[in-house]
Amino acid sequence: MNALEIKGLVKHYKDFTLDHLDLTLPSGCIMGLIGENGAGKSTTIRLILDMIRRDEGSITIFGKDNRDNLKLQKEDIGVVFDEVGFPECLTIHQIGKIMKNTYRNWEQGVFDRYVKEFALPEKKPFKEFSRGMKMKLGIAVALSHHAKLLLLDEATSGLDPVVRDEVVGIFNEFTRDESHAVLLSSHIVSDLEKICDYIAFLHKGKLLLCEEKDVLLGEYGIIHCTREQIGWIPSDAVKGRKESAYGVEAIVRRDYIPAGMSVEPITIEELFVFMVKY
Repeated sequence: MNALEIKGLVKHYKDFTLDHLDLTLPSGCIMGLIGENGAGKSTTIRLILDMIRRDEGSITIFGKDNRDNLKLQKEDIGVVFDEVGFPECLTIHQIGKIMKNTYRNWEQGVFDRYVKEFALPEKKPFKEFSRGMKMKLGIAVALSHHAKLLLLDEATSGLDPVVRDEVVGIFNEFTRDESHAVLLSSHIVSDLEKICDYIAFLHKGKLLLCEEKDVLLGEYGIIHCTREQIGWIPSDAVKGRKESAYGVEAIVRRDYIPAGMSVEPITIEELFVFMVKY
């Protein structure tokens, strides 16, 4: 069963439209939702959570419409936003008590284990936490009520590299259970490239592509050639090109590259930048 299916999703604002978004996240997988600020990543996550009303389309979570039995479905969803919003005066012990009365499946022992694993200060009020501590606390809460789907909106943004690497490891461990899945939005593409099974590119509310990461890395490559040589390749096989006085640098589908032309591997970040910018 797919953890998440989005079909024809539309949301209109005065100056922005999320335009007929289609996404499928299989169980046991991590999907990276990549896009610049304002691309529609947060809008998508808020629509999944039914925090805002969609104008068109459908969203199903583990086969059920996201608007049906929402209270029960939210037991299965762990959410971490860019800003973790707990009252600033509360300590970890007090936050644990509140969560126990919020989630039916809350496990205090699991929460305590993550607090120790993350070396979080148990006696400090939340307002004294660093950004990394706040994010790790949000993740600890999300993982302590038997969530099956994690929705993470810029959860690694602003974290130092050591903490980011630690958090990435947690998500990998979470999806070892094939009934679990993660949707992780970020503009830090290097984080997503490390752990994601699927990559989705959003740009100005439109989905540019959604594919398995390894397929993308195997399907496309970078070539350096002349303007004449780039003309030998069908335009729909070129995902982006940059011209200079020295020639053309382009991302191209490998199966359309003429024999004998040198091709270099790409990164997901290079593919996204070329598709958006060039």
